[in-house]
Amino acid sequence: MSLGTGGARPPGSHGLSLPALRRSWTRMEFDLRIILLSGLAGLPAFLLAMHLLWSGDLGASARWLATIGLLIAWTSLTALLRAALVLRRQRLGAIEADALLRRVLEELAVAVFAFDADEELRLLNRAAERLLGQRADDVLHRSAASLGLAGLLSGVAPRTPEVHLPGGRGRWELTWTMIRQDGAPLKLVVVSDVARASREEERQAWKRIIQVLSHEINNSLAPIKSIAGSLGTLTRRSPLPGDLDAELASGLKVIAGRADSLGRFMADYAKLARLPAPVLVPTSIEPLIRRSAALETRLAVEIREGPPARIMADPDQLDQLLINLVRNAADAALECGGGVTVRWRILNGTVVEVLVEDDGPGLQDAANLFVPFFTTKPGGSGIGLTLCRQIAEGHGGRVTLSNREPAGAVATLSLPLA
Repeated sequence: MSLGTGGARPPGSHGLSLPALRRSWTRMEFDLRIILLSGLAGLPAFLLAMHLLWSGDLGASARWLATIGLLIAWTSLTALLRAALVLRRQRLGAIEADALLRRVLEELAVAVFAFDADEELRLLNRAAERLLGQRADDVLHRSAASLGLAGLLSGVAPRTPEVHLPGGRGRWELTWTMIRQDGAPLKLVVVSDVARASREEERQAWKRIIQVLSHEINNSLAPIKSIAGSLGTLTRRSPLPGDLDAELASGLKVIAGRADSLGRFMADYAKLARLPAPVLVPTSIEPLIRRSAALETRLAVEIREGPPARIMADPDQLDQLLINLVRNAADAALECGGGVTVRWRILNGTVVEVLVEDDGPGLQDAANLFVPFFTTKPGGSGIGLTLCRQIAEGHGGRVTLSNREPAGAVATLSLPLA
């Protein structure tokens, strides 16, 4: 059973999809139309200038020199207009990327602050507003000392200092990292209530999420801002460099790639943040198992009969959980040419256990199995097993994974009987 997720590879991961190609072609046509129209707009003036120039008393050398000068001016103005369109698109891309990152911050349940080199507050999310007991407009650009946060910016991290703020008191877990915005360093400080993290693995998961978040911030905004600045410098040169078109195309490709990456990141996070509460109804476990096994078409999943078992469950959510577990097991089994077996049993007359066993290579990094966004699958999202655990816990159960002897792994879903 492979580590991390049951998610499939995102569409278009090997190249642009047909809709994306159409959008690119439409944008290209728009640029060409603008350039053509701008050239045509200057055509009457150019023809009039040519008429006056060649009907006058100037010598042939002067006429040709003036003609060449007008042609250079005409084409240069058209090129500058094209460059302005490109820079506008870059600015829109940077704005969209920044909006995505801010949306991700708002979805986090932990308090996030960003301080500049002078320890002035530059950014915070809604959880941080609740912790301070004040709105963002009232605290931005204030010093950490005036907000009672100076102690969070010094010392080692991670640690669990005592926090006494209007929105929370007691021991809180603190971690921070350095990022850059507009070329200036910012300290990203994350504060989470230890009392709300009921298990050590949940605290570790939050740390991992913040690490991924800071990684996305640095890997997205930094190249976008750097490339935009470089291309802006190129377009201001006179004369324009001969390789300007290639530089613009390369820069736009990088910006589009980072925007797509941020979009996928946000979509994956939303799957975890928006899982609804289960609607529980009396449900037989056997049809759910058979349905999830039948959906795996890459290999034949063996089902071993168990005793009749009825549970209170949301069939749609439990379908999703079992499909993820079977798909993960099949992924692992296919690596070694093995098989997958699903069976169930009743323990103590109160709990039904569903066991999904595979003949794959086994678990290599069990500590990170349920860490959000951790995956070893190429193109995996890193949320499959995290989603499985949320669904199981929403049903009053749990999911565990362990290695089997002599080889392979088993995923065990435990649920209370109705």
